Amino acid sequence: MNEAETRAEYIDPNLKAAGWGEVEGSKILREFRITDGKIQTGGFRTKPEIADYVLVYNNQKVAVVEAKSDEMEVSEGVA
Repeated sequence: MNEAETRAEYIDPNLKAAGWGEVEGSKILREFRITDGKIQTGGFRTKPEIADYVLVYNNQKVAVVEAKSDEMEVSEGVA
């Protein structure tokens, strides 16, 4: 199962069932930039870190959800 299938079959339905994006004050931010990238020597930055989902409640970011292919290690892509 690839990342897109993981999102469609597991993450999206479970977020909806839990009321995310439907309950007043809750939002789901998709493909959300969580850092501008690590600062390297000379002031250059690596590519920005992007979270698959950030859950927001009453304008507070409360959780990050990462979708992964079932062929990847669970720790892969963790900053």
